[in-house]
This record gives sequence, C-alpha cells and structure tokens, in this order.
Amino acid sequence: MEFEEFAISSGGTSDSEVFVEDANDEELCDYSGKLSKLQSRKETSMAYWKDELGMAEIVSYKGKSWRSTGIVREGKIYYSIEETLFMAEIGALHLLQDDHCLLLEEIYKMVSQGKYGCCWEFFEVYRHLKLLGYIVGRHGVPWTLRRLTKTESKSNETMEEIMVKSDREHEDTSTVVEMFEGMHFDEVKPVFDVYPPNSNFQKSSPGIPSCVLCFTSSLPPSKQEISNLERRCNGIPLKFCNIEHGRVSFFSFNSVELPQLP
Repeated sequence: MEFEEFAISSGGTSDSEVFVEDANDEELCDYSGKLSKLQSRKETSMAYWKDELGMAEIVSYKGKSWRSTGIVREGKIYYSIEETLFMAEIGALHLLQDDHCLLLEEIYKMVSQGKYGCCWEFFEVYRHLKLLGYIVGRHGVPWTLRRLTKTESKSNETMEEIMVKSDREHEDTSTVVEMFEGMHFDEVKPVFDVYPPNSNFQKSSPGIPSCVLCFTSSLPPSKQEISNLERRCNGIPLKFCNIEHGRVSFFSFNSVELPQLP
C-alpha cells in the first residue's frame, strides 16, 4: 500500500493563496503557521455561546461568510467551536457569553480543552483548509434539514431568510448536542467533509464532498481501518491528516497489487 502526499505544512501559505469568501472584504490576515496580524472588518456578525449545545448561536448576520459556515437548525444558525474561533480570528465575529464579549485568548482556551467535539489539532487543520479556500463542515452533520425548492429560491427573500424559514418548517427531533457527541480524538475516524472553493455554494444542496478528511495518530491506519472507513463514507475519496510539531500533512492511499510469487 502506497501513499501520496496531498499537501504540506500549514506554514508558508501566502496572501495570494488565501481565499476570502466575502468578495467585498480585503484580505484580512497573513498566515504562516499562525495568524500574525488581525484586522477588524466593517461588518461583524454577533453570536452567543451556548455551552449546553457546545455551539455558538448567531444572532446578527453580517457579510457573506455565513453562507458556507454553520448549520441551520429550528430557524437558527449555529457555529461549531472551530468555526467560531476561525471567524473570530479573522475579525468577522464577536462572541458573547453572559453579556461578556470573549477575547480570542478565552476562545483559544475553550478549544484547547478538547471539548465540544474539537481539539486544537482539529482546529489547526480546519483553519489551514479555510485559508486555502475550501468549504469545511463536520462529517455526517447536515448543513440544513430541508432542501430549498425552486419556488423559494426565486423569491425576493434573501438566502438567509429562506434558509431559516425552510428549516423552521422541518424541525428535527434530535438535538444539536447529539450530533456533536461521541467524538474521540484517539481513533481513526472521519472528521470533516471538504468541498472545493465555490462562491455559489448552498447549504440546501451542497453536493458530494471532494473528500472526507480523517485524522490519524503518528502511525498510519491499517488496511482494515481504511476498508472500514471507505465503506462508512460510501465511496467518497478519503484523505488522511497528521499533525506533528505544528506541521499539517495530508495524504491518501492507493491500492497496489503485488506480483504473485511462483
């Protein structure tokens, strides 16, 4: 079994490689292994942290980033902890808790605790992919619970209003909490669904991910683990990720037939 390197360290990403979802905004940060400079946006969304959900509830929508970030449930948009921190880092989100605006350091601490279905390594990979322009969502967590109809999409309502209204009309009996429980960081499992950059991306019809990203420890997954993951992901290409000393590496496996010995 062979592997091919998909990408290399998150370090060395230049400004020209950064994809900004809101075309009206200037590029907001330089990234070389970490964000070295943060600037404020003219339009900043606001969210309240819901600790019982492990997610942030968006209460004020600004800009266009929300179109490919967050899930819609019961008429509301929620950000996972990795989405929340990323949006806060680029100056696109203010996060409130108990009427207090959380500092970045406080959100970093929340992620480093390994709660809410995310650990620091997961966030590093999420941030790396987002800065390269990819659309990233939690594996197996639907963006929304109802597809838009052609009639709705042609109305004069904004996309935000349509998404919220359509989801409210089709409430799910399961909670957001249940969808994010059961995440164990020490096992090889699908973590993120990754989509290519697409300014026309719609949560109601996201299409098939370009790949499902799985995390590994220092050792590569076994052949049996890969086979199980391939069945679990219904044939969607798998990419594996490993983080060592801050270096983010992606790789995939190709099957190889060995010659039969006489």
